[in-house]
Amino acid sequence: MGKSTLYNRLIGERKAIIDDVSGVTRDRMYGTSEWNGKSFTVIDTGGFVHGSNDVFEKAIRSQVRIAIDEATAIIFMVDVTTGITDLDEDVARMLRKGDKPVFLAVNKVDNHQRMLDANEFWSLGFENTFFLSSITGSGSGELLDELAEQLNENESQEDDLPKIAIVGQPNVGKSSLTNALLGEERNIVTDIAGTTRDSIHSLYSKFGKEFYLIDTAGLRKKAKVSEDLEFYSVIRAVRAVEQADVCLIMLDARQGVEAQDMSIFQLAVRRKKGVVILVNKWDLIEKETMTSKTFTDAILRKLAPFNDVPVLFISALTKQRIHKAIEIALDVYERRATKIKTAVLNDVLLDAIEKFPPPSHRGKFIKIKYITQLPTYSPTFAFFCNYPDHIKGSYRNFLENQLRKNFNFSGVPISIVFRKK
Repeated sequence: MGKSTLYNRLIGERKAIIDDVSGVTRDRMYGTSEWNGKSFTVIDTGGFVHGSNDVFEKAIRSQVRIAIDEATAIIFMVDVTTGITDLDEDVARMLRKGDKPVFLAVNKVDNHQRMLDANEFWSLGFENTFFLSSITGSGSGELLDELAEQLNENESQEDDLPKIAIVGQPNVGKSSLTNALLGEERNIVTDIAGTTRDSIHSLYSKFGKEFYLIDTAGLRKKAKVSEDLEFYSVIRAVRAVEQADVCLIMLDARQGVEAQDMSIFQLAVRRKKGVVILVNKWDLIEKETMTSKTFTDAILRKLAPFNDVPVLFISALTKQRIHKAIEIALDVYERRATKIKTAVLNDVLLDAIEKFPPPSHRGKFIKIKYITQLPTYSPTFAFFCNYPDHIKGSYRNFLENQLRKNFNFSGVPISIVFRKK
């Protein structure tokens, strides 16, 4: 039908749009898109074929229900060449009952006849109906303009306490860690509604530390989530990453880093969130065969190129090192807010740049004159030079390594931009 094509267009094509975070379970994908100065996460629910069998129809209904509950906005895609199907009408009925903004995207409208045919889709009753062709891109700009307009308007302004999210695959121990941190003395924990309905931000206030713990585990009884727990856990993880300052990404020591862990990690990095890796159930590992050093090295190799990340071995069950995990997360939160004086930056980095200048481009020498940190919510550095477009990715990595070597940014993604002097 073209959902994936539209998805790729949303997250892939324009320069402002950040590239994809590759597949979560059964080709389901999520990535980050930027439009009109707003940044948002797009989730592709994976394709379903009408009438292929009852299992698929059941699955699509279950995913639509989860999307109605969890998404901020929904793009409902239909195909002008097939006309309105029974399944379209069923989905439309479910979406109309929900209270989320729905954008009906009628795809493959790429000639005059199809433009006329597309008018029948107004009968589904959605005010925001757009005719588009996801292959050529026509019409997708108008859809995105309207979508961006509706997003981020409802974000509540909470106080400035750090927000720490525990994310990871199902059954990795997120609930145990949350309960171990909050469970002993419930009287000093107050549950307040988060920025979005159903997401609980628990206030942690012990041992002189105060922050919000974003709880993605066990927020609902499983019966209410219907069958598609995987899809639900993906949306939950994405939502927690969006709301957090620092993400504690939990792994199961017995499984190591799996594809879905990498997807969550890459999403956190692209959203410029602080990251700490927690290896849970370390108490169940035979220590002779697997030392923490070899395990850490294996994890960091997988996370490359951004692997300046703290790795901590814990047991949520025995409470081993769980308070250390919080200390490290709060350190990362502080580092993410680091501001380096321009004079210090230039003293340190111009020296390194002089010893190892950028490679010339077609005989033109590239000269970096000046560096400053931009006033953004995560560390971003502007390098002013004569040919900003000709600096290669490998040299950008060199500059990032110099920043990391001279200043402590462990666990913090940093951005580098080149500007004309």
